[in-house]
Amino acid sequence: MAIDKGRCVSADIAAGVSPAAALFHSLADETRLRIVQRLTRGEARVIDLTGELGLAQSTVSKHLACLRDCGLVDYRTEGRQSFYALTRPELMDLLASAEQLLQATGHEVTLRP
Repeated sequence: MAIDKGRCVSADIAAGVSPAAALFHSLADETRLRIVQRLTRGEARVIDLTGELGLAQSTVSKHLACLRDCGLVDYRTEGRQSFYALTRPELMDLLASAEQLLQATGHEVTLRP
């Protein structure tokens, strides 16, 4: 079954995609990966992410919603502001393993700060 690029994890799973494929699909988007990379340094507001990543607010919000859908990101509110953070420390292990695998295949990439 083909994965629709605009879908997020719960929609993928509902469409019959395995949870593992849906999780990797959520991390396969470069914008979502950049957001995850940034959140490895600590929580951030949407305005922080738009400024640091050079993306539109609507783009950041859409991708944060997808990452929340798969349980990798959540937020806390403080007054009228929302602070987003990674929810799964295991994600750091996955990124470290991906770096090692990419390095072993000749594609040195830094996924963690």
